[in-house]
Amino acid sequence: MLMGMQPFDEVVTEHGPMVLRVCRALLGPTDADDAWSDTFIAALRAYPELRPDSNVRGWLATIAHRKAIDILRRAQRSPTPLHPLPEVAAQPSAGAVLDDGLRVALDRLPAKQQRAVTYRYLADLAYADVAELLECSEAAARRSASDGIANLRSQMKPTSREEF
Repeated sequence: MLMGMQPFDEVVTEHGPMVLRVCRALLGPTDADDAWSDTFIAALRAYPELRPDSNVRGWLATIAHRKAIDILRRAQRSPTPLHPLPEVAAQPSAGAVLDDGLRVALDRLPAKQQRAVTYRYLADLAYADVAELLECSEAAARRSASDGIANLRSQMKPTSREEF
């Protein structure tokens, strides 16, 4: 291993929660664990070639983004059952970070706003890194994140009945 590189198990411990937040925000709780695993398997393979001065957090968020896209594309190609499947209660996984209301509100955002909010506020990436992931300018990334937060606030605003 290169001098100055953090052991990979420490990278997983440090950045694993951020990667899981990104995966859950992009995919929801059902597919997030698979994307998380795929992210760290790919990262483990590429880690020896990573430059010591690399932004590991941004690098992992980029891998998670690509793995989430792979899962979304795979789901689009999957057959849809003709009859609804029976509901089975799932146990919430430990460390779930998004409550149902926030999950629904996040899902309602336009894709670019959803990703900008996820990368900026759940992954805590700099706007330059968000812009790179969204393939836009830094100013556009800021605007998308700002618009996304404004949309979330308007969706999450309590109604007059909830205030009592």
